[in-house]
Amino acid sequence: MKEEPHIITFNKIGTPNLGYISVAEVADNIPFDIKRVYWTYFTPNHVERGNHAHVALRQVILSVAGIINFELENVEGEVFKFTLDEPNKGLFVPPGYWRKMRFSHNAVLLCMASLAYDEKDYIRNYDDFKALKK
Repeated sequence: MKEEPHIITFNKIGTPNLGYISVAEVADNIPFDIKRVYWTYFTPNHVERGNHAHVALRQVILSVAGIINFELENVEGEVFKFTLDEPNKGLFVPPGYWRKMRFSHNAVLLCMASLAYDEKDYIRNYDDFKALKK
Protein backbone atom coordinates (compact mmCIF):
# COMPACT_ATOMS: atom_id res chain seq x y z
CA MET A 1 0.00 0.00 0.00
CA LYS A 2 1.42 3.37 -1.04
CA GLU A 3 1.88 5.94 1.70
CA GLU A 4 0.49 9.41 1.12
CA PRO A 5 1.30 12.66 2.90
CA HIS A 6 -1.13 13.56 5.65
CA ILE A 7 -1.55 15.69 8.76
CA ILE A 8 -0.90 14.16 12.17
CA THR A 9 -2.55 16.02 15.05
CA PHE A 10 -0.68 15.67 18.33
CA ASN A 11 -2.55 15.89 21.62
CA LYS A 12 -2.46 19.35 23.14
CA ILE A 13 -2.32 19.14 26.93
CA GLY A 14 -2.77 22.26 29.06
CA THR A 15 -4.79 25.42 29.31
CA PRO A 16 -4.56 28.91 27.79
CA ASN A 17 -3.48 30.44 31.09
CA LEU A 18 -0.71 27.87 31.77
CA GLY A 19 0.42 26.93 28.27
CA TYR A 20 0.51 23.64 26.42
CA ILE A 21 2.63 20.59 25.78
CA SER A 22 2.42 18.16 22.86
CA VAL A 23 4.29 14.87 22.67
CA ALA A 24 5.63 12.88 19.71
CA GLU A 25 6.21 9.21 20.43
CA VAL A 26 7.25 6.43 18.07
CA ALA A 27 4.87 3.96 19.70
CA ASP A 28 1.91 6.34 19.44
CA ASN A 29 1.96 8.91 16.64
CA ILE A 30 5.26 8.73 14.71
CA PRO A 31 5.05 5.99 12.03
CA PHE A 32 8.79 5.13 12.05
CA ASP A 33 11.82 4.97 14.33
CA ILE A 34 13.41 8.42 14.58
CA LYS A 35 17.06 8.46 13.48
CA ARG A 36 17.57 12.22 13.12
CA VAL A 37 15.95 15.44 14.33
CA TYR A 38 16.74 18.84 12.84
CA TRP A 39 15.22 22.31 12.71
CA THR A 40 15.42 25.31 10.39
CA TYR A 41 14.89 28.92 11.42
CA PHE A 42 15.38 32.52 10.27
CA THR A 43 14.32 31.52 6.75
CA PRO A 44 13.36 34.70 4.88
CA ASN A 45 9.70 34.61 3.85
CA HIS A 46 10.57 35.41 0.21
CA VAL A 47 12.68 32.23 -0.10
CA GLU A 48 11.25 28.94 -1.36
CA ARG A 49 12.97 26.00 0.34
CA GLY A 50 12.89 22.33 -0.42
CA ASN A 51 12.95 21.68 -4.15
CA HIS A 52 14.00 18.07 -3.66
CA ALA A 53 12.58 14.63 -2.98
CA HIS A 54 13.85 11.62 -1.06
CA VAL A 55 14.34 8.04 -2.19
CA ALA A 56 13.70 6.32 1.18
CA LEU A 57 13.47 8.97 3.92
CA ARG A 58 10.20 9.37 5.81
CA GLN A 59 9.57 12.54 7.81
CA VAL A 60 7.17 14.14 10.24
CA ILE A 61 7.53 17.92 10.04
CA LEU A 62 6.12 20.49 12.46
CA SER A 63 6.05 24.26 12.57
CA VAL A 64 6.82 24.92 16.21
CA ALA A 65 6.50 28.66 15.52
CA GLY A 66 4.99 30.59 12.63
CA ILE A 67 3.39 29.20 9.49
CA ILE A 68 4.89 26.91 6.86
CA ASN A 69 3.11 26.16 3.57
CA PHE A 70 3.95 22.94 1.75
CA GLU A 71 3.35 21.82 -1.79
CA LEU A 72 4.12 18.13 -2.33
CA GLU A 73 4.02 16.37 -5.69
CA ASN A 74 4.30 12.66 -6.47
CA VAL A 75 5.79 11.27 -9.69
CA GLU A 76 2.30 10.95 -11.20
CA GLY A 77 1.92 14.74 -10.91
CA GLU A 78 -0.64 14.65 -8.09
CA VAL A 79 -0.19 17.75 -5.89
CA PHE A 80 -0.93 17.95 -2.17
CA LYS A 81 -1.01 21.28 -0.31
CA PHE A 82 -0.71 21.63 3.45
CA THR A 83 -0.36 24.47 5.91
CA LEU A 84 1.32 23.96 9.26
CA ASP A 85 0.02 26.76 11.46
CA GLU A 86 -0.26 25.15 14.91
CA PRO A 87 2.60 23.57 16.88
CA ASN A 88 0.54 20.43 17.59
CA LYS A 89 0.00 19.71 13.87
CA GLY A 90 2.59 17.69 11.93
CA LEU A 91 2.93 16.67 8.30
CA PHE A 92 3.90 13.10 7.43
CA VAL A 93 5.96 13.09 4.22
CA PRO A 94 6.70 9.66 2.74
CA PRO A 95 9.52 9.05 0.26
CA GLY A 96 8.98 9.97 -3.38
CA TYR A 97 7.41 13.42 -2.96
CA TRP A 98 8.93 16.57 -4.43
CA ARG A 99 8.52 19.36 -1.90
CA LYS A 100 8.37 23.15 -1.95
CA MET A 101 8.09 25.12 1.29
CA ARG A 102 7.40 28.76 2.14
CA PHE A 103 7.90 30.15 5.63
CA SER A 104 6.29 33.04 7.48
CA HIS A 105 8.59 35.49 9.23
CA ASN A 106 10.38 33.72 12.12
CA ALA A 107 8.83 30.30 11.40
CA VAL A 108 10.68 27.37 12.95
CA LEU A 109 10.50 23.97 11.23
CA LEU A 110 11.21 20.85 13.28
CA CYS A 111 11.73 17.58 11.40
CA MET A 112 11.82 14.04 12.73
CA ALA A 113 13.43 11.77 10.13
CA SER A 114 13.55 8.00 9.68
CA LEU A 115 17.19 7.96 8.49
CA ALA A 116 20.47 9.66 9.26
CA TYR A 117 21.59 12.20 6.67
CA ASP A 118 22.67 10.59 3.40
CA GLU A 119 23.21 12.75 0.32
CA LYS A 120 22.50 9.69 -1.89
CA ASP A 121 18.90 9.71 -0.62
CA TYR A 122 18.25 13.16 -2.14
CA ILE A 123 16.80 13.77 -5.61
CA ARG A 124 17.72 17.40 -6.27
CA ASN A 125 16.85 17.66 -9.97
CA TYR A 126 13.15 17.91 -10.86
CA ASP A 127 13.62 16.20 -14.25
CA ASP A 128 15.34 13.25 -12.51
CA PHE A 129 12.42 13.09 -10.09
CA LYS A 130 9.83 13.05 -12.88
CA ALA A 131 11.85 10.34 -14.69
CA LEU A 132 11.15 8.00 -11.75
CA LYS A 133 7.64 7.54 -13.19
CA LYS A 134 9.18 5.47 -15.98
